[in-house]
Amino acid sequence: MRRTGVSFALPLAMLLIGTPSAAEPDQPPALPATLDAGTWPSGHVQGIAVDKAGGFVYLSFTDMLVKLDLSGRVVGTLAGWSGHLGDLAFNPADGKVYGSLEYGEAQTYYIAVIDGHGIDRPGMAAAASGLVRAVALPEVTRDFAASGHRYGSSGIDGVAFGPAFGRAEGPALLTVAYGIYGDVERADNDHQVLLQYDITDWAQRHARVLDENALHRDGPDQPAAKVFVRTGNTRYGVQNLAYDPTARRWLMGVYRGSKAHFPNFTLFAVEGGVSPSRGNLVGVPGASGGWEQGLLLPLAVDGLLDEASGIRGWHTKADVGIEAVGEGLFYLARNDGTREWQSAELELMRWTGDPQQPFAPAR
Repeated sequence: MRRTGVSFALPLAMLLIGTPSAAEPDQPPALPATLDAGTWPSGHVQGIAVDKAGGFVYLSFTDMLVKLDLSGRVVGTLAGWSGHLGDLAFNPADGKVYGSLEYGEAQTYYIAVIDGHGIDRPGMAAAASGLVRAVALPEVTRDFAASGHRYGSSGIDGVAFGPAFGRAEGPALLTVAYGIYGDVERADNDHQVLLQYDITDWAQRHARVLDENALHRDGPDQPAAKVFVRTGNTRYGVQNLAYDPTARRWLMGVYRGSKAHFPNFTLFAVEGGVSPSRGNLVGVPGASGGWEQGLLLPLAVDGLLDEASGIRGWHTKADVGIEAVGEGLFYLARNDGTREWQSAELELMRWTGDPQQPFAPAR
């Protein structure tokens, strides 16, 4: 989640930087060991989504979406919104790309629903394309707008599809993670907050064409589930979220926190088959004294253990893109650039189970 910097107007000439566009392949190639996403006049890469069947990769660059084929050629780009586009998730059920999209000044938080199939050339304008619809998340707005930003809420970032909390498999629900302010002077911002939604009827009931001149508030009033994971404080919460169908667990990539009494890991895991249980949200004052109660998910018994806090996790980079692609393989993104230009490279990695080095190059 980027909270500083500038927004860029992206004229067609600038968007044509990179390799020529490519026709959609009949048969997708094998997953490459690396993918160079090019260099773009935008913010740093925020998330990735992979359409394995179609043979495409989507990357969010804050105010721009880049579509590559699996040979690394630029198929198209979509740009032109002033909101902050964060993490992405591909839904095989409808062929759409889902992404967190926030308008903090308007206290409006969306899931953008993007018709990636229609992105077929560089320089496409989001408003004119008709490819972007949006579903508002009132629950996020309520927490953000509450006095002091409830739970330290700064908006949303991580998104992924996976089974209902407490199940290792089953119908895919959309999970959305809060951004969390990294204020070291408060104690109520030490949990990650995850919302789950059944999106079965979203297209008919809630999805509206995104009009930045008249931001709509249409969306499900309540999530299907709201859970908390005590990780210790981080900077801006879960940046990237993924569900690994092989290990059957949720992975949360974060920016390193600054509270000295926490281990400040940058990757956390939650087992998919473990059900949430009601308990104390330590640090969050309750209305009648004591701690507020909420549904808690424990961290997976894996990785490094910080004895003092009981928190487990890993020191590895997963904050600008992590995507599970099956059989224990992942694409991890690395970013580089300046305030004016940003680039990204994806590397195919395998899960090792090593607490010190959980990922290793797949090839």
